[in-house]
Amino acid sequence: MKNSKIVVAIASLVAFLAFVNPFNYQEREAMILTGVMKFMEQVHYNPETMNDELSAVIFDEYVESIDSRKRFLTQEEVDRLAQYRDKIDDQIKIKTFEMFEMSNEMIENGLKRGQEIYASIDINQLDLNTNEMIDLDYENRERPKNEEELRKYWEQLIKYDLISKVETKMDKQEKKLEDMLEPLADGAEEKEPYVEKTREELLASAIEDHKENYEKWFKRLNKQRRSDRFEQYLNAITHQSDPHTTYFNPKKREDFNINMGGKLEGIGARLQADDDFIKIISIVPGGPIWKTKQAEADDLIIAIQQEGEDKVLNISGMRLDDVVSKIRGKKGTVVTLTIRKKDGSEIILPIERDEVITEETLAKSLIVDKVGDIENVGYIKLPKFYSSFEKEGGNSCAKDVASEIEKLKNVNVNGIILDLRNNTGGSLNDVVEMSGLFIEEGPIVQVKPRERAPYVHKDKNSDVLYDGPLMILVNKYSASASEIIAAAMQDYKRAVIVGSTSTYGKGTVQRFYDLDRAFTGADEYKPLGSLKMTTQKFFRVNGGSTQLMGVTPDIVLPDNYQFTDVGEKEYDHAMEWTEIDPVEYSQEVALLDHIDEVAAASKKRVDKNEKFAKVLANAKRIKKYRDNATYSLNIDKFIEEMDKREEESEQYKDLYDTDIASLRITNLEVDMPNINFDESKQARNQDWLDGLKKDFYLEEALSIMKDMILLEDSFAGIEQKLESSQN
Repeated sequence: MKNSKIVVAIASLVAFLAFVNPFNYQEREAMILTGVMKFMEQVHYNPETMNDELSAVIFDEYVESIDSRKRFLTQEEVDRLAQYRDKIDDQIKIKTFEMFEMSNEMIENGLKRGQEIYASIDINQLDLNTNEMIDLDYENRERPKNEEELRKYWEQLIKYDLISKVETKMDKQEKKLEDMLEPLADGAEEKEPYVEKTREELLASAIEDHKENYEKWFKRLNKQRRSDRFEQYLNAITHQSDPHTTYFNPKKREDFNINMGGKLEGIGARLQADDDFIKIISIVPGGPIWKTKQAEADDLIIAIQQEGEDKVLNISGMRLDDVVSKIRGKKGTVVTLTIRKKDGSEIILPIERDEVITEETLAKSLIVDKVGDIENVGYIKLPKFYSSFEKEGGNSCAKDVASEIEKLKNVNVNGIILDLRNNTGGSLNDVVEMSGLFIEEGPIVQVKPRERAPYVHKDKNSDVLYDGPLMILVNKYSASASEIIAAAMQDYKRAVIVGSTSTYGKGTVQRFYDLDRAFTGADEYKPLGSLKMTTQKFFRVNGGSTQLMGVTPDIVLPDNYQFTDVGEKEYDHAMEWTEIDPVEYSQEVALLDHIDEVAAASKKRVDKNEKFAKVLANAKRIKKYRDNATYSLNIDKFIEEMDKREEESEQYKDLYDTDIASLRITNLEVDMPNINFDESKQARNQDWLDGLKKDFYLEEALSIMKDMILLEDSFAGIEQKLESSQN
């Protein structure tokens, strides 16, 4: 009912604006802004009241977004624009765009001026031996007051880029020279001779690289559109209520759906801009373009032709997102690409679009052993909580994890580790269903809308797929749905949660609102895009929120960001932590009553572990350098400072590069036919295994798993199996 009232209100407002509109603004932008503001007002969990004070904040953040590094607008220009600083709220109400129009023209002129300033600077004559310093903390540095200061700032930026490139080249050269001195292994081919270059020669090479990079950068900037800046303007408004309420143009919405679903309909290639054309970066095994056996990484796409059309579209100079929209399409349709091979030859390649599954985002499992200590433990990696929201029979991470659990049960694993490190979340329905795999029916999470009682999402299936020892690995980048399952399993005492000091702290729910549905007719302006809006807040079954504070693991392991703020707390306008009444919850599958003892045993091991000691030392180093973003523009002093930093970091470089002797990682036999499907899959699988063999967090996780099995009464049968296997 509320949504229908919104549609009626918006339609009435648009009709009124069309009748009385004396203003010069883009009708489509007015419609988008109208829809966004009405949805925000009616549905957002905590909408901010538009007033002069909020207008000033919107102004500052919008200016920051269109010139974040302060290299195109002067303070004098921003001051002129500031005549609208406390009037944005008034312009929003009557749907005028004076501030946006002026800012758009101003940044366009600023881009042109930036190119002119850059072109006027004789890079070869810049003095790299001054006592100047540059502050790269762009958010806190002052904006250049006028064009004279702006030019000086550009010179400093160029100097920094050149000096840092020379330092990097010197570092690489030093490594090459050291490599030349290493004796050849038996049977190895002779090394190609390397002639040491002088600093002047390295500087000349750095200047050449710098010019090429800036030329490409300016090309990308010149492809920006008015619509890009209008989106920045909209998001400066929407982000005042919370950082996750964001306008999505139709292309970004499509990308979001693909990212969440792990599927798309297209040709199965990853692309990126490369000068005037589009380069193939990688090809998805089994995908449509892979099946042609005629394209490969580093080929260039130079033209596109759609099925049934005579016109061949030359894509020279087109934006990447525009090219991608032409290549994607419905399953079964054909797109013909003109491809320039690395040898300069060209081929005409018809490709039938098909559903492409991006397998690296999907759940997958292994067997992990700590040899001689605990063996045959199941390990499931879940990169995200994916779900194809809009497709019947689409991907579901809950179903995929259930399938992986069945495979692990078939080989009688002693426990399961669910790895949610760096998992940024996703589908709410899937995380509720997945949590239910480990408990009898019961509440999983409370979701509270604005001004209404919380709704309890429950596992309604009394079946328990897995009743054995369970561990969930998290870190500071485990967010949203990851936090829901970690919190639920922690509150139920069903799993031990292991990871960094806290998870990300994103405890809000977003849903999409299609702006097209707010307007009848006006087809010439559609599609208008969508508003991803925060409408609800997550609460644990114990009543506490995961918002801002995240989930504190039962067992904390040191990480590189131990002393650095990471996560939701870094955002401006993040919602506060709150709590509501708990709900009744209990489970009798497997109760963890000795977590404190397990944690104490882990702490003793970690305190004696040299690698974790190094992690803590490295965390202090990262904190120190993150807090200091000032660099010398004297090349000798810069190199000296970088050498000092390099020397400090050297002792941590092999921290994550050494195999753990006790770790054994193996694929499940049932997965081998798929892995052996082609060489690229084999290579990616081997990279995954090799990475896990170096994971000392996984090593400690296995020790924790063993302690949990030995101490918890729920796992007495597994304890006997472990003891008999070791005797």
